[in-house]
Amino acid sequence: MRWALVKAAIAGTTMVALAFLIPLGLMVRETARDRAFAAAERQAAALGPALAITTDREALQRAVASTQAGAEHRVAVHVPPASGTVAPQALTTVGTARAAADDLATATRRGRSFTVHVPGGFALLQPIAVDINRKAVVEVYVPEADLTRGVGTAWLVLSLVALALVAISVAVADRMGARIVSSARRLAAAARSLGSGNLAVRVPVDGRRAEGAPQELLEAAVAFNAMADRVVHLLAAEREMAADLSHRLRTPLTVLRLNAASLGEGDAAEATRHGVAQLEREVDQIIRAARRTVGDQPAVAVGCDAAEVIRERVGFWSALAEDEGRAWQLAGADAPVLVPVQRGDFAAAVDALLGNVFRHTKEGVAFSVDVHTGDDAVILMVSDAGPGIADPEAALRRGEGQGGEGSTGLGLDIVRKMAEATGGDMAVGRSVLLGGTEIRLRLQTRVEPRTDGLSRRLARRSRRRGGVRAVSRR
Repeated sequence: MRWALVKAAIAGTTMVALAFLIPLGLMVRETARDRAFAAAERQAAALGPALAITTDREALQRAVASTQAGAEHRVAVHVPPASGTVAPQALTTVGTARAAADDLATATRRGRSFTVHVPGGFALLQPIAVDINRKAVVEVYVPEADLTRGVGTAWLVLSLVALALVAISVAVADRMGARIVSSARRLAAAARSLGSGNLAVRVPVDGRRAEGAPQELLEAAVAFNAMADRVVHLLAAEREMAADLSHRLRTPLTVLRLNAASLGEGDAAEATRHGVAQLEREVDQIIRAARRTVGDQPAVAVGCDAAEVIRERVGFWSALAEDEGRAWQLAGADAPVLVPVQRGDFAAAVDALLGNVFRHTKEGVAFSVDVHTGDDAVILMVSDAGPGIADPEAALRRGEGQGGEGSTGLGLDIVRKMAEATGGDMAVGRSVLLGGTEIRLRLQTRVEPRTDGLSRRLARRSRRRGGVRAVSRR
């Protein structure tokens, strides 16, 4: 926009300057021409008194030499003989003549001055009455240089004036464009910042930063600020609603906890109480996260040991796998692997993957969890011996999932977004070994989170060991 305004200013000012300066330049040239001929007429008129007094050749020579043009050999006086009208060839000429005899005869016959073209310039022929029957002709030579004297300088000055006008207009347009562009850039930067998640960004609509901005951009800034305020209000309302809905789960959770406490002893009862406690912790975390404001969000995930979380969650699900007669195995989770994901989020992702196995396959179907560690990424693969997923692409679309009772279609989408947040990805395919579904989760580990010394040591150990290692098999 700034360059467009500059180009428009250059074009407009140039057209206006040419519209005025071209006629002015032509007028300057005509003025110089008129000035040269007017000076020649004055030179010719200066010899009129001398011709009225005498026609003596020596006296006329002195009179011609006394004029400026005569001293430069640009004046000639043509005097007819005293015997009366004679042919032009009999004229007495004093000075340097350049005009033709026919032109002199024409000037004598007309009785008024006129100019004729001669080699190198023009000649002004001025007839002057010597007596009643005779007319002398004064010839003043005007060179071509006198007709354009000062014209080049005048045109140069006019050109400089035109360039100065264009430069001034460009400077003014550039300043105006800079204000417009800076205002537009502030608005665009605020929009990008809002799109990236900074809900506190606003565009200044008053003060020095808003001075010089067009009224339309100021109105757009006001509308943007109103939109941002509305977005913050709607998000706050959604958080409150999510917190209220989550809080309503506390009553049935309390009943479940009381019922689980009365189950007595045993592995099933202990697993049930553990599941209820974990569910209660998850609900509390949802309530705290929903009521957390934008400014309270952590800037960087502190990270966690992925291998430890995987071992813990597989151990939790192993009790249910034994009850259902499922064979399972865990491989590659013996070495610490630091990933830039919060522990709770990663545990929820592992639970979502394992929960899909139990939810969408029959009892007795085997599954496996494999961890592969590289220099800059860790890959988690969860495979089962079930029928597989008919449409893997649909399974990754939010809200669709694998279908079936109790499926919201959100689990895999949540896991995918967690992986993409680290720069990784997720893929759904078919397991080569088990023949069922295989979900491959790749997490980047090159992100430098804010960790303590122990976590940094774990990360270095995980990079040194690498490879796939078996931990347990059942």
